[in-house]
Amino acid sequence: MLENWDFLIAEMVVLLVLAALLGVIVGWILFGRRRQATAQTGEVEVLRAELATCRDAGQDQAAEIARLQDKLAEAGRAGESGTETASATSTMSESTLTDDDAAKPATLDGPRRGKADDLKQIKGIGPKLEKLVNGMGFYHFDQIAAWTDAEVAWVDANIEGFKGRVTRDGWVDQAKVLAGGGATAFSDKVKKGDVY
Repeated sequence: MLENWDFLIAEMVVLLVLAALLGVIVGWILFGRRRQATAQTGEVEVLRAELATCRDAGQDQAAEIARLQDKLAEAGRAGESGTETASATSTMSESTLTDDDAAKPATLDGPRRGKADDLKQIKGIGPKLEKLVNGMGFYHFDQIAAWTDAEVAWVDANIEGFKGRVTRDGWVDQAKVLAGGGATAFSDKVKKGDVY
């Protein structure tokens, strides 16, 4: 009879050890996943904070550009009232900007580092319109993303053959996503070669 007890005790010890080992493995897996999820959540929050900081900086730059354009327009008006123009046919210079020109977004002479963004990733900008937009001095998503309502109205009014496209197609909202490193359903299609 004692022989059976030894066997039962040995069997129970083995089963307890296996149960403990299984518990440790399951606990490690669950704890490790929770820890990994927490790390990913932390990383997402850091990325969101960086994105918010970049957006704030972009808005600050857009506000500073608008302030400087207003100041330049005021200086131009002050210069006009203090001096007479040489002739009625003279071309307009930076010191005599009109209110319409004061709303013109900041432009570039060429793309930064010699490489323009693929503006065709913005729905509503095809190859022909991209050339026209580049010709106006806009090469990058962040330029379009920083446009104010007044600047959007200026571009809508001055883009030859495509008046109103900026507003209709929501270029600024799309450009904000693309400038932040994101993608839209349309930009994904362009990248895959499914559009142009």
